[in-house]
Amino acid sequence: MRGALGFAVTAALMASGLVGGRMMMRPTLAATEPAAAPSASFDAMMAQSMAQMHADMMVPPSGDPDRDFAAMMIPHHEGAIAMAKAELLHGKDPVLRRLAQGIVVEQGQEIDVMRRALADRPAMPGRSAGAPPVHHHGAAPAAEMPSEHRR
Repeated sequence: MRGALGFAVTAALMASGLVGGRMMMRPTLAATEPAAAPSASFDAMMAQSMAQMHADMMVPPSGDPDRDFAAMMIPHHEGAIAMAKAELLHGKDPVLRRLAQGIVVEQGQEIDVMRRALADRPAMPGRSAGAPPVHHHGAAPAAEMPSEHRR
């Protein structure tokens, strides 16, 4: 059901021109305008999205794992959306472009859920902010992982 819903939302956004960039413009405009050069290279867009994502994920621990999870995952998802938009602007593979469209829609919806969860969670009073957490995309050493996540 989630896939069908995501597809329906993507189709609606594509029809409105909100997803897919220039190719979604009304035919009369697209036919009369020369193709615009991308404003930034794919590599530059990816590097910028990664740098911004990692900087924004460095939030001081609040003492509330749920709050910290949402606070760090929002910029993680925003980074994924920025990368997906780079694919939509520069990519040619229809399968990867469809995946990128789904990322824009689904992770945008997940960001909304996490923002609502943060708004519903009061900050913990009196908690002093510690050092920002270290973020790694690789797996944690087995000794640091909960036993149910070890292989």
